[in-house]
Amino acid sequence: MPELDDRLRLLRRQARGWAAELRPYALDLDRDPDVVLRLLDAPAVTCAAHLQIPAAFNPTPLVLAGERFHLTAARERVVFCEEIARGDLGMMLALPGASMSGVLVAAIGDRAQQEWFYGRLLERPTWTFFALTEPGGGTDAAGLHTRATESADGSGWRLTGRKRYISNALRASVGVVFHRTGDGPLGLGAALVDTSSAGFTAVAVPTLGVRGAQLGALTLDAVPITDGQLLGRHLSPMRRGSWGWQRTFNLLRPTVAAMAVGLAQAACDYVREHRRALRPAERDALARTQGEIEGVRRLTRLAAVAVDSDSGSGHLASAAKLRATRLAADVSRWALRCFGPGARLDQPLLDKFARDAAALEFMEGTGNVQRLAVAAALDRGAFAGYPPGVDGPAVDR
Repeated sequence: MPELDDRLRLLRRQARGWAAELRPYALDLDRDPDVVLRLLDAPAVTCAAHLQIPAAFNPTPLVLAGERFHLTAARERVVFCEEIARGDLGMMLALPGASMSGVLVAAIGDRAQQEWFYGRLLERPTWTFFALTEPGGGTDAAGLHTRATESADGSGWRLTGRKRYISNALRASVGVVFHRTGDGPLGLGAALVDTSSAGFTAVAVPTLGVRGAQLGALTLDAVPITDGQLLGRHLSPMRRGSWGWQRTFNLLRPTVAAMAVGLAQAACDYVREHRRALRPAERDALARTQGEIEGVRRLTRLAAVAVDSDSGSGHLASAAKLRATRLAADVSRWALRCFGPGARLDQPLLDKFARDAAALEFMEGTGNVQRLAVAAALDRGAFAGYPPGVDGPAVDR
């Protein structure tokens, strides 16, 4: 089983310390998403702003005991994101930095695009957005309606369409917009967009959970972009479209799974800390819950190892995302039941955990999308030999 080496333990320890510093602001952020703007001097926020930038573009990575961390590997991201989400999922999603867009730019951007994008992030704490989801169509790439139309004079392109439920949409200054240039799979594309561009507007979308992420709805009214903003312009249409996107989502799904594990662990920790006089049946339930969390943590780390080795190998990532999101929802609701009727009013942090957990279902593909991916992988025998090392030692917490 994938135990943490000394290097990743350093990262976990640092992230756990930052999470403890951010936790006191969790409920404040839930009430007012702008709270994160008042935390820009906090070490966790400052350092997060420069993470997930590849080494070639980042002269100031996180350095711990002489070890350099860029968080561009899935194994590093799952350790870091689990711990920050264990502090507060809303705060994890509210942090500035490359985030999901950075993974896509690293995967299919050319050198000039990468220099431009990561250079913006190094100038100052910068939020980014990842605009795939559309009203009425979700994240179905085949059903995208946003279009990029070439200008009649050949001077560039115009983006027209709508996006919804986009994290950090109101804070971001740059991001990625998924669109079509034509029908069929070869017409899919993504472009870098500056939010100050003419025709770009963002408004807040009220939500019950992850309010810190400040989800927004985007309107793109003939937003001008140049050829240089079209990601993957040096690649074939397939590689800058569905092929490249799928590998990007494979790399991101273990991160979402890790956030879910972190939230589940936070709910379990809360019960352990605040319900000290447990009856025997409750102690057994707590032990079973912790065991389930450990199992999904193992699966998540295995998925991260798999996609680091081969970004096209996404079956474990889908399984981890599917199982972890269900775990977060189940554990957060179980934790509320441990405090009896009225727990949502008496335990506001637990209530927040339960509301936030529901949002994880919609990140990086819903459960049905992941079930289809897992079923296809089972059909082709991709899970043969899993799980490896069943008798191995437990994963560190």
